[in-house]
Amino acid sequence: MKEERKLTWKEHLSSLSSYLDEKDIDLAYVADPVDIAYLTGYSSWTEERVFALLVSRTSQALLLAPAINEGEVKQTAWADRACFYQDGENPWEKAKERMTAWPKGFWAPEARTVTLSHYRTIKEVFPEANLAADISSWLARQRMIKSPAEIEKLQAAGRQADQALELAFALLKAGQGMSESELALELDYQLKRQGIGDLSFPLIVQAGESAARVSGLPSQKGVQAGDMVIFDLGIMKDGYASDVSRTVALGEISPAKREIYNVVRRAQEAAAKAARPGMTAGELDQVARGVIEDAGYGQYFTHRLGHGIGMQVHEQPNLQPGSEQKLEAGMCFSIEPGIYLPGVGGVRIEDCGWLGEDGFHPFTKTSKDLLSLGEK
Repeated sequence: MKEERKLTWKEHLSSLSSYLDEKDIDLAYVADPVDIAYLTGYSSWTEERVFALLVSRTSQALLLAPAINEGEVKQTAWADRACFYQDGENPWEKAKERMTAWPKGFWAPEARTVTLSHYRTIKEVFPEANLAADISSWLARQRMIKSPAEIEKLQAAGRQADQALELAFALLKAGQGMSESELALELDYQLKRQGIGDLSFPLIVQAGESAARVSGLPSQKGVQAGDMVIFDLGIMKDGYASDVSRTVALGEISPAKREIYNVVRRAQEAAAKAARPGMTAGELDQVARGVIEDAGYGQYFTHRLGHGIGMQVHEQPNLQPGSEQKLEAGMCFSIEPGIYLPGVGGVRIEDCGWLGEDGFHPFTKTSKDLLSLGEK
């Protein structure tokens, strides 16, 4: 992958300060834990407690965190740029003590995650603060275009997802008669036991008529010979997610099921081949949708073609009908068409990948040939 230098969280943070200076904004208040991890390299979930990153146009930065996180924060590069508060203390009073020399008149909070309660508390402690700007769209834009270093992490997560699928297929073959939920629980256990990684979202295992639902938790329904089985799974690796779907057959399947499998595969491969910078997300969606519509199954493809992926399994962009979002090199997203026939079953085939100037490069490599497991 011939790209420019690899960005790090330090450079993400520097880009934010440069943006603030360009827009004459004194201070950014970042509240989403994933965005904080993107800008600091430190990941934490503090539940209802205030966890915030404050960044100034002059490159000052302060991580505001509960005292219960102090030990782990001090093991990071933020040991000297963190401010801790005890339960019962006002976190913004503690922050103000550390920000006496900061420019802080014009704030850009992350509006989509800042609660009204936090807003009021900030205004009480910083009455001069003007919170009229919003940093949300800038952060979403930055995270949508991945650096080479981020793409490498997504590739590593994709390799682990391929390993997880291999294990899933083996479990299905060995565990005929197990329910969807039993398969999901056993797969989760084996993934942890083998150290493959943490799941990026709850496992989806759907068999037979259950696979006609677009998504849902595994049920107590037993997997039977003649079923099509959808596995939809993902692994978190070094803070980045993977997401992949494959549909396999348990024994012999009907010609109708084989037909919809082949249609979905053609749609998925057509979209992956067509993806190029400059086309819109809606245009790419229509490539796959057109294949399915031409085969007579358009009404049974009931969701968007795909979604962005990165530090979260669902990010921007959305590949959905009518979207005018221009696709750009560096975007990472899924291509996952499906057909869901009530009373019969369903098929979904999904790869996530990155978009280069020369096209779409999948993170997952598991074969899309129809795999038949178990009894014939």
